[in-house]
Amino acid sequence: MNANKRFTGFSTRTGFTPIPNPFFSAVLPEIRDLSELKVTLYIFWALYRKKGYPKFVTYSELRGDQGLMSSIKGDGSAEEELHSGLEAAVSRGTILRLALMRDGETEELYFLNVDQSRKAIVQIESGEIQLGGMVRIEPASTEERPNIFALYEQHIGLLTALIAEDLKEAEKLYPASWIEDAFRESVVLNKRSWRYISRILERWASQGKDYGTTRESSKEDISPKEYLKKYGHLTRR
Repeated sequence: MNANKRFTGFSTRTGFTPIPNPFFSAVLPEIRDLSELKVTLYIFWALYRKKGYPKFVTYSELRGDQGLMSSIKGDGSAEEELHSGLEAAVSRGTILRLALMRDGETEELYFLNVDQSRKAIVQIESGEIQLGGMVRIEPASTEERPNIFALYEQHIGLLTALIAEDLKEAEKLYPASWIEDAFRESVVLNKRSWRYISRILERWASQGKDYGTTRESSKEDISPKEYLKKYGHLTRR
């Protein structure tokens, strides 16, 4: 450590950022990625400084903070590390993400996963809460089924190269209606991560999909029995 940069200590009058106790007992022991830890702690700090309701921090705000970006820069670019850290925090369930539109471009909002935030997200999606120029992303027309990449960006967030490869493989393996229903279930249960969605699809493939399809066009998809006959060997452990 450079002696000139050695930290001199905290002032007795310094401010404090509250962090829920379960973070230390249930979340911190599971975190292995330094970017995830830094991004999560930064969001705690940023949200505590926010005023009013609902409290969230945008992706633009995170990317624009030089202190955060310089601290997470690793072997790749700082923005890649930011994406990675956010994806991990959202997948873990520590942070919630909501994608809205502003002037034709997607803006991602990040919330702490607490009751108040979950309620706020429902209110924003229903139109009960208006956020200036940001509006809810309208679902694709029922006349044309959105592909798996569009579903991911609408309900989870920005794609990474690794996730894109997983999505391509899933699109080959599973009926389109199953993929849509799995995304829908993850949104309803507020489990917005590809890890959770892929487990839903694997379970349906191995155990059968209980409630059928949700759209008229789904009649073009193969049935669960036909799917298991054709692809069952891929789901066996």
